[in-house]
Amino acid sequence: MAKKQVYQSLWLSDIHLGCRDCKAEFLLHLLKQTRAKRIFLVGDIIDVWALKRRVHWPAAHNDVLQYLMYLARKGTEVIYIPGNHDQLFKAYKGLELGDIPVHEQYTYTSITGKKILMLHGDQFDDEVCFGKLYAKLGDHLYDLLMFLNRVVSDWRQRLGYSYWSLAGYIKSRIGKAQEAILRYQNAAINEAKRQQADMIICGHIHHPCLLEKDGVVYANDGDWIENCTYLCETMEGELQLRRWDDKAGECQLLASHDTREPAAPESQVA
Repeated sequence: MAKKQVYQSLWLSDIHLGCRDCKAEFLLHLLKQTRAKRIFLVGDIIDVWALKRRVHWPAAHNDVLQYLMYLARKGTEVIYIPGNHDQLFKAYKGLELGDIPVHEQYTYTSITGKKILMLHGDQFDDEVCFGKLYAKLGDHLYDLLMFLNRVVSDWRQRLGYSYWSLAGYIKSRIGKAQEAILRYQNAAINEAKRQQADMIICGHIHHPCLLEKDGVVYANDGDWIENCTYLCETMEGELQLRRWDDKAGECQLLASHDTREPAAPESQVA
């Protein structure tokens, strides 16, 4: 059995339990190989939208939810910030679901003294969207993209290869998608500045990223639909972006940022 990774904090978002594309088995493996003092759930944990269209709740999805609740009962601080796909839980802000408090957004001070603002990111949609036509077209294209992603993933698994995101590869080569991602990043960074935060951690757009711009660290922990990525704060105070490798049964480091260092005017971390 692999040695457990120990973190100060762990950030997960866009798990989409209830969606057929959710990689719940991979996430469960990660959680059982990890020990963290606190876990931040940054929105779209349960995909209520998908469940309304088609009930899909296999054992692995239930196991992930039950394991998170088990960790909360056993002393791990678990904070839940609902997103747009699980927005009905926003009505519980200020309350607790079991042992898990619900917040609209949350501010955390890292062990190096940095102020970290956390929110899902759906509040930036008006600043990112190119209009209703693009939004509607984007929804249909995304459904097609995820269908193709499933087909490729199934074949790779049969041939013994590790998971690879066709969806992420295609999106990285579409100009409008890249423009929307940049708008989203800028909106998030501006919100961090407005709230005088050193860093902002969000999800929503399924695009894992860790970068520093205009004196603010922007971190997006990605998703468990396409990328199987998460953010963590190490015991030394380093912020890391990692991806689960199902073939190796462990996580790969994608990018890191030493929070002990002063922010640079503009630099790319990942």
